[in-house]
Formats: sequence, C-alpha cells, structure tokens
Amino acid sequence: MINKIKKINLNHSFIFFFGVNIFCVLFFKYSNSNISSIICLLLILTIGVSHGSLDHIKGKKLLGLLKLKSTYIFYIAYILISATVLVIWILLPAITLILFLIVASYHFGKEDTQFLINNESNFIQILYFFKGFLIILAPIYFHFQETIAIFKLLLIDNEIFYLSLNFIETNKVIQVGIIFSTLSSIFLFLKNFEIKKFVIFLDYFSILILNYYLSPLLAFTIYFCFLHSIRHTVSLAIVLDPNSVANGFVLFVKKALPLTILTGILFFIALYLLSNSYNLDNAILKVIFIGLASLTFPHILLEYFLEKNEK
Repeated sequence: MINKIKKINLNHSFIFFFGVNIFCVLFFKYSNSNISSIICLLLILTIGVSHGSLDHIKGKKLLGLLKLKSTYIFYIAYILISATVLVIWILLPAITLILFLIVASYHFGKEDTQFLINNESNFIQILYFFKGFLIILAPIYFHFQETIAIFKLLLIDNEIFYLSLNFIETNKVIQVGIIFSTLSSIFLFLKNFEIKKFVIFLDYFSILILNYYLSPLLAFTIYFCFLHSIRHTVSLAIVLDPNSVANGFVLFVKKALPLTILTGILFFIALYLLSNSYNLDNAILKVIFIGLASLTFPHILLEYFLEKNEK
C-alpha cells in the first residue's frame, strides 16, 4: 500500500509540475482573462476542504485508541477548537495569523513530503517546516503589496505587525527564508538518497512558478486544491480500498460528501453575512483564509494525536 501511494504521488508531482507550467504560460499569454475569486472559493470548498472531511472517521479511530466510547467527545472537541480559533482571531488577529502561518507551513511541508521520507527525527520535522514555509514566503516575495492588502482584510490592524513586515522587506529577510526553504528541500532530497526524490524539486519549482505568474489567491488555490489536497485524498482512497484506487476514490467521495456540504453551507452563510459590509472579493478572501484557519487547527491536532497514539 505504501509503495502504491509513493508511485501515485510521484506521478502526481510530474503531472502537477507540467500542468502548472502550461496553465501559467496560457495565463500569461492571455493575461487579460480574469479568474473570479468565486471560482477559487468553489474549488477550495470542494476539492480543497474535502480532504479533511474524513476527520470524523479518524476521530472515531482516535477515540478507540484512547478507549473512549462516546463519539460526541470528538465532535464537541473539534467544534470547540474551531470556534475558539475564530474567537481568538477576532480578538488577537495578528498573533493568530502568525500562529496559523507557522502551523500551516509545517503541515504543508510534512503532508507533501513524508511519503518519501522514512526518518521522523526532530531535524526532519524542522526541514518539513522550512520546506512548507515556501508556500507562505513566495506570495510575499513576488506580490508583497497584494499580500499586505490580504493581511489587512483579515482584520490585521497592528502597526507593529506592518512595521515588522516593512523591516522584513527592506532587509531581505524573505530571501533568507527562501534560501532556508531551498536548503531544506536539498537536505530532504539527499537524506537516504533516492533519485525518485527529485520530485521534491518539482514541487518546489511549481510553487515558485505559481506565485511568480499568478495572484496570491489563485496561486494558493491551485497549490492547495491540486497538489496538497489531491495528494492527501489519494492516500485516503488507497487506505479505504488498497486493491482499487478508483473504488477507494468513490468510497472517499461518499464518506466525505456530508461534511463537505455542511462546511460549504457554513462558508456561504459567513459569506452572505460579510457581503453586507465588504465587496464580494474581499468577503471571499476573509471567508477562505479565516475559515481555513478554523479548520486547519483541529485537523492538524487530530493528525498529531492519531499518529502519536498509533505509535
């Protein structure tokens, strides 16, 4: 099963890399075309969010490992964590955003790479963080002002926060971070060297190309939906049916559909409420990033505790 996941993910990296190049060339050639933010939202609410829609199954598994019988414990804890993130974001948006970016960097780096790595040492965990950090740094480097505008929409109204960002921009801290991310990819490639681990660099260049040509929202949407989420979905499909990926995918869709639909409804309710105070594009940006933060924290905590207790 592990070998099957590796093979599919390797092929996926090649397909994604060439797909990104073709899409960006066409987008650059027809630069007058405008991809609506509503399309980004729909992609994230379907392909993107669905990869976490089996968390209730993982939650039941975790409860079993902890010898807890009531499934309500999982649902209550998951909802409370998600709601707490929303409340803290409203009260302390700058701190919550920074924590979200740190946690997301580690999550993206690990989930996108661990199928190639057999070592789970503390040093490898640090490398995962710096590898995933590129997803945060690239839009800031290529589209600094546009990224700052997104931060402001996310309720960030902190003078010290923006002074820090200006210091980062003028002192080339972002470039240093990208160098560290590059070095982390090189270390992960060389660690227990296998030529097939070259796909690490395919993912690396895909992220850079996306953020060079596209807006931060569109670049993130393509990465999140078509690299990160699909890779996670394929792994879940193989777990559901090791003998048939196609049947495993059908099972995944059936099991993920209820929570995906529920999440979509909640997001659109939030969008409707925010549209009374913001224009549609700005409301969508707020719903996407604050909504994803509220889902990411409980999702990552579940993955952590499940992995820890399985060991």
